[in-house]
Amino acid sequence: MMMYNPETNEIAKPSELLCSVKAIMSVLQSIENYVHIDIARVFNNVLPQQTQALDSFSGEKTITHNYSNWYLEVFLRKVTCNVGQIIFSPSQKAFVSLPHEGQQVPFAAEEYADLTELKALAELIGPYGMKYMGEKLMFHVANQVEELKKLVVANKDVLAQLRTSFDRPEVMRELFKKLVNVDSVLLRMTIVGVLLSFRSLSQEALNDVLEDRVPFMIASVKDIHHYVPKSKDAMMVNELASAAGLPCSIDPVLVQVLRLQKSEFAESEYDIACLLMVFVAVSIPKLARSDSSFFKANVEGHLNNCHCLAKAINQLAGALFYLHGPGDTEQRLQEFLALASSSLLRLGQESEKEAVKNRESVYLLLDKIVQESPFLTMDLLESCFPYALLPFQYTSCMWQITYFNINT
Repeated sequence: MMMYNPETNEIAKPSELLCSVKAIMSVLQSIENYVHIDIARVFNNVLPQQTQALDSFSGEKTITHNYSNWYLEVFLRKVTCNVGQIIFSPSQKAFVSLPHEGQQVPFAAEEYADLTELKALAELIGPYGMKYMGEKLMFHVANQVEELKKLVVANKDVLAQLRTSFDRPEVMRELFKKLVNVDSVLLRMTIVGVLLSFRSLSQEALNDVLEDRVPFMIASVKDIHHYVPKSKDAMMVNELASAAGLPCSIDPVLVQVLRLQKSEFAESEYDIACLLMVFVAVSIPKLARSDSSFFKANVEGHLNNCHCLAKAINQLAGALFYLHGPGDTEQRLQEFLALASSSLLRLGQESEKEAVKNRESVYLLLDKIVQESPFLTMDLLESCFPYALLPFQYTSCMWQITYFNINT
């Protein structure tokens, strides 16, 4: 029924599979009227097996395994490899394919990865299956984090100087030229952001399904999660909330996966985490050089998915500083905001047109980062970046889209 073909990487949409399963269940239930057989017991024995990676009866791969593998190894690879063709749209709560003149869209991403399809998937594989997929996704994130740490260590001396020079633009400009692999850092952080955006969308789908099925239980979990004091012991409550699809300021699954990583560096993990935030902050202005950094207001995202950096920065900061720091996530993100603001404001002094090609679109990243963050506020943004610029940048991006449509 899944119509899964590993050779061509084709699979049925979750909603289609759900309709087929419901139709077969309806037929089998009608048979119960004519034959002495406990169909409910059959369902209770067979369907839960599909929420695990392998069927314990037959040893075959299940719905959970096949869909997890397809979304992580096929779908999300297409998103990250086909830059500008598939975008995560926060407003539409979906990954959407954008047609380009003269280019063929690989497939309609919104037919597989919107909230409706992921809710159908959550109904099929349940909380256990969604947890399995989430854990596999986080291992992909952890692999990217490990590579990012290597890049940080290779630039640690320059980054340490940049960290204390945010109020000296000329010094920062010279130090930035000494950094290596800046593009690689931005690319890997964007990949992390795309993965975590998919994780957030699938968690929302799971929560919607559970609210329909067990509303009183979910209401109790929400109350516990909301009123528990913020401390290291709160992670146990976060695990409960995450299993129910509720958003957490610190993702417990990400924390668990990062904790499993063995440190290969002489430097402390805390220092590496601090310098990683510095590296990302001073690298963001380089996005303005890229044509694919343009912000499309109709999908509320950038063509190269760099708006997903907001989720990557906040989620990684929360997890890394929870694991390795003294609980100073807010202070470290404030430091990040100061460095990023200083770096972006320097774009206004650039005389090279190529360097400021998409300056307005990149400015909007600061707004996205603060909106996404449970640790930052708009007051903090206002203290280091003129907020009056942001409405103008949104207007400018809308005007560019209108001008382009008129002339084409």
